[in-house]
Amino acid sequence: MSGSKTRKKPAAPPAPAAPAQPPAAPRAVLNISTRNYSSWSMRGWLLARLAGLDFSVHIVSPEDPQARAELLNNSSSILLPCLEHEGARVWDTLGIAEYLNEQFPEARLFPGDRVARARCRSICGEMHAGFQALRASLPMNLRAHVPNFPVWSAARADIARIQNLWRDCLAQWGGPWLFGAEKTVADAMFAPVVTRFRSYDVKLDEVCEAYARTVESWPDFQEWVQAARAEPEARITELEFDAEF
Repeated sequence: MSGSKTRKKPAAPPAPAAPAQPPAAPRAVLNISTRNYSSWSMRGWLLARLAGLDFSVHIVSPEDPQARAELLNNSSSILLPCLEHEGARVWDTLGIAEYLNEQFPEARLFPGDRVARARCRSICGEMHAGFQALRASLPMNLRAHVPNFPVWSAARADIARIQNLWRDCLAQWGGPWLFGAEKTVADAMFAPVVTRFRSYDVKLDEVCEAYARTVESWPDFQEWVQAARAEPEARITELEFDAEF
């Protein structure tokens, strides 16, 4: 028909917006005790970060009997940190390290070279089981700084042994980390020792001082230290020192 106009179909109403999706829950939970005092919790947390694991943190109260036993070196087995991941529950820091190495081989938590890998496991095992005098007389306390702290002979022997381990690894694998250019389980295991050396004013030789500074430059290490200093004081009097000591 002449002069007629074609009618346009009415526009379809806009589709309803999709409901917002909640963020995906982390695949894992790492149970730890206080950040300020717990060297084992620090090791487990650094290992999880090193593996690239998506995890949340659950802090167990230091009033919990197991947590206090761990902090005061009174526990026959260390149950914190404890990693919960896809149905698995793993405690003991070396157990966590081996589990994460299996689950995330691309993270290369252990050195690729057979000889380096054997040395790495050996020094991690020594750190895990040894150095009792160091643990007892220089407990981890990231808030503490005690200049000219008197270190007794047994702890001095532990300090000398640790520096020997560091020097040997740095000389053989070239640094700046213990097994070369990349961080490994060994660096996570010895990171809390660096904090002890700083808290109690332990003097290091040039090579070990450079390694300690490398550890302190690790962003994950720095994040842990900052969080430890910001957390509420746990008031674990057995781990505190008079300023004159």
